[in-house]
Amino acid sequence: MSATLTRQDLAEAVYAQVGLSRNESADLVDRVLEEVSARLVRGEVVKLSSFGTFAVRSKGGRIGRNPKTGEEVPISPRRVLVFRASHVLKAQINEGMAAKHVNKTTGDDK
Repeated sequence: MSATLTRQDLAEAVYAQVGLSRNESADLVDRVLEEVSARLVRGEVVKLSSFGTFAVRSKGGRIGRNPKTGEEVPISPRRVLVFRASHVLKAQINEGMAAKHVNKTTGDDK
């Protein structure tokens, strides 16, 4: 089963843990995401301690190939968003995977 974390889920978590109203929580989440987006649009790096780093990189133009026809097609230069997870986040993810593996082999449900 694959769950997706949404903006609404984040706002609900802020509401439950911080004690702001639901509207204030949703506004806070929106403002944080808008600030992150604005910084990335300006080409700045966004580093969230213990989480990871978002950055925009420029990719040059090149010649690609249509896999169906084999025809060469030009690919325009563009900017792409990249994310590099912090060591802390990577460790948390790997610990979670290890716990799931242990639960599956022992039959425990967590």
